[in-house]
Amino acid sequence: MELQGRVEELEADGIGVAAISYDSQEILADFSQRRGISFPLLSDSGSEVIRAYGLLNTVVVEALGSGAGDPDVEADVAKYVSAFGANEGQLGMAFPGTFVLDSEGRVTERFFEEYYQDRNTSANVLLSLGAGTPPVTAVEASTSHLELTAYPSNQSITVGTRFSLVVDVDPRPGMHVYAPGAEELGYRVVSLSFESTPEVRFDAVVFPESEIFYFEPLDERVPAYQRPFRLRQEAVVARSAEAAQSLSERGTLPLTGSFEYQACDDQLCYAPVTVPLSFTLDFEQLDRTRANR
Repeated sequence: MELQGRVEELEADGIGVAAISYDSQEILADFSQRRGISFPLLSDSGSEVIRAYGLLNTVVVEALGSGAGDPDVEADVAKYVSAFGANEGQLGMAFPGTFVLDSEGRVTERFFEEYYQDRNTSANVLLSLGAGTPPVTAVEASTSHLELTAYPSNQSITVGTRFSLVVDVDPRPGMHVYAPGAEELGYRVVSLSFESTPEVRFDAVVFPESEIFYFEPLDERVPAYQRPFRLRQEAVVARSAEAAQSLSERGTLPLTGSFEYQACDDQLCYAPVTVPLSFTLDFEQLDRTRANR
């Protein structure tokens, strides 16, 4: 559904969208009608394309065959197939992922998750590729040193959603902020952090490449950002039943954090600054019509 909500935006950017599944045409037609899907849902009922791309989920075959009853195989089923166990209706299913193709049909990027329930959103894929634009709900802040725009890649999430928390920073003319590595000289480097919550796992912050700034008053060469840059932290919504129940009862996922930095100009260094950030994401229930297939 997240992808459907961005189809017009993607098409306006010249990006076509299609999804392929081992499900029959009838199942896909029913799902498409119920959920209002406008992009093509392609049926690979014989899993020929899935096999050609090396994506066939062999865990199902093992669980229904030689590995039946094996605790290690059952653990793999819970990780790669379904929390409800394996059944014959899942034979032919693929490991879920996203391929990005160029105009010549060549694969340029691939995005895959370790767990079957984890799903990368189209917005997060675009951010990973260096594209995407801030939503109208973005938080904007301005200090004497810089301007920033902070936003989540997605306003709605569900169990297993992989999304990003983003801060776009634009230092003011003559200003620079310190990048990783500058802490070795005693400076406070830029950071993005969010309070821990049992419903979310946070990955490490992605920092862009910095440049070396020569600070003449101290004859120092320090990693810094002088031009607009982006910090991005990916997060995954927990797949546990406890997290699903908590999010379902509350209906939202509140996230609280901060962006910190220390800025200098050509002559002076200023005190470190903390900019508070908070977002509230909507929780959507998964479509369970195929959970026992």
